[in-house]
Amino acid sequence: MIFSPAARAALRALMALGLAVIYVPLLVVLINSVNADRTFGWPPTGITGRWWSQALDNEGARQAVLTSVKAGLGATAIALVLGTMAAFAVSRYRFFGRETVSLVVVLPIALPGIVTGIALSNAFQVVLQPLGIGLGLFTVIVGHATFCVVTIYNNVLARLRRTGTSLEEASADLGADTFQTFRYVTLPALRSAMLAGGLLSFALSFDEIIVTTFTAGPGAQTLPIWIFSNLFRPNQAPVVNVLAAALIVLSVVPIYIAQRLSSGARGVA
Repeated sequence: MIFSPAARAALRALMALGLAVIYVPLLVVLINSVNADRTFGWPPTGITGRWWSQALDNEGARQAVLTSVKAGLGATAIALVLGTMAAFAVSRYRFFGRETVSLVVVLPIALPGIVTGIALSNAFQVVLQPLGIGLGLFTVIVGHATFCVVTIYNNVLARLRRTGTSLEEASADLGADTFQTFRYVTLPALRSAMLAGGLLSFALSFDEIIVTTFTAGPGAQTLPIWIFSNLFRPNQAPVVNVLAAALIVLSVVPIYIAQRLSSGARGVA
């Protein structure tokens, strides 16, 4: 499709406006994290790193970061296992309800977070509380895993469909058993897709707040929950800005690495 110069200029302007709406607020948060003015007047009166020092010395903030890391790693580990198994089942086998399975796996990330959170909270209260298991880190990990599975599933399924079965069939013809074929042929082909999906899953889990609100309980305060709880406390405002800036960086870096891994794998394939 060929556009006129005026149409191309309009599209560029709209793209720039859209990117500005997304990224300018994030840039303001990053600048305020080193703004010397406690009230965050604009433009900044100076640059300081003392807010970062205060954030490092804040016990509640450190515990919240640690909880988020634990939740992210746990949810990613569960998602890697379940998402990879589901992708293999859908890609390599033909059975009744195969498309339904694919829909069920993808559906949690399409549902509103508040719906997923309420459903999980009710399920945990009905199933786990009679067993003496209350809301906490475990329920947060399970809740995050429900939508983290999708990123693993989509990445692994796309890689399986792109690579096909010819290499696995050749390995079997040469005498390798199922486990040898998986270890030496299938797994190396899937490694970058699984790593990219895992990084995306960790990033999704690390900054998730809606599902966490319904599944965390009082004993598991993640970083987004801690930020929201302290957002309107004036004495905590500098620390909140620092942690928000750190959250931006910790979310962007895994996504960037995952994108590079995916694009590099496409280039090789």
